[in-house]
Amino acid sequence: MFNKLVAIEPVSLIPSAEKKLQDFAKEVVMYDDIPAGDEEVAARIGDADAVLLSYTSRIERAALEKCPNVRYIGMCCSLYSPESANVDIRYANERGIVVTGIRDYGDEGVVEYVISELVRCLHGFGQEAWDEMPREITGLKVGIVGLGKSGGMIADALKFFGADVAYFARSEKEEACRKGYRFLPLGELLAQSEVVCCCLNKNTVLLHEAEFKQLGNKKILFNTGLSPAWDETPFVKWLEGDNLCFCDTAGALGGAQLLSHPHVRCMQVSTGRTRQAFDRLSEKVLANLSEYDG
Repeated sequence: MFNKLVAIEPVSLIPSAEKKLQDFAKEVVMYDDIPAGDEEVAARIGDADAVLLSYTSRIERAALEKCPNVRYIGMCCSLYSPESANVDIRYANERGIVVTGIRDYGDEGVVEYVISELVRCLHGFGQEAWDEMPREITGLKVGIVGLGKSGGMIADALKFFGADVAYFARSEKEEACRKGYRFLPLGELLAQSEVVCCCLNKNTVLLHEAEFKQLGNKKILFNTGLSPAWDETPFVKWLEGDNLCFCDTAGALGGAQLLSHPHVRCMQVSTGRTRQAFDRLSEKVLANLSEYDG
């Protein structure tokens, strides 16, 4: 059991899970707003030995150096790599601080978002049909960039509707091959696909000027990651063509300055944040606390 557990910002746990936190610490402190920076983060942590945070704040070395008691940090959000994390994991490791995160809790909502927006675009529901005449997903050439859990689920959903699915990933995947998904080099995938879905980890950028030239015109681009999968300058130039980009949040798009672009469709809401996602998130956060052996 910890002496003091502090959630430095809202962490989206369901009420029963918040109550369950009392089982893990003698004192639990929950903040309901986002800290302004390192100084406030350090002040909120104080003498706590356990910390929780979501994806909207960062715990940097500068804050941790002022909090010598910390021995556990629970990220109530995705953790894929030290580079993409909003915690300085390398410094935490130097200090012997255990950092845990969760995965695969909001993917279902993201899949539904992609299918919903694509169907509306192709059929012309509430807008002009993409190809003038309404069309189905059947036979649509779709390229998935990043075939992790989320990308794989999007690929499966699109295949169910009859799409011709290809993918690019760090390596070819046997399971994807068995499903009939074609592994292609990135440039070839971009050139051949009518629709491209980028499903990459945060801060992973694969689309540069050369890639947008390969992607070409009359294309639909989805980004389901938490940050842009592209360099902004060639992306904006590509948008000037007969193209469309779909993102659920301004963060995924690259900033509010692009929201008003006529070829951008941004919901400005995280499509993975559903009732069921909060249930899954809560279960996994509590499981990580239960498994910690400090």
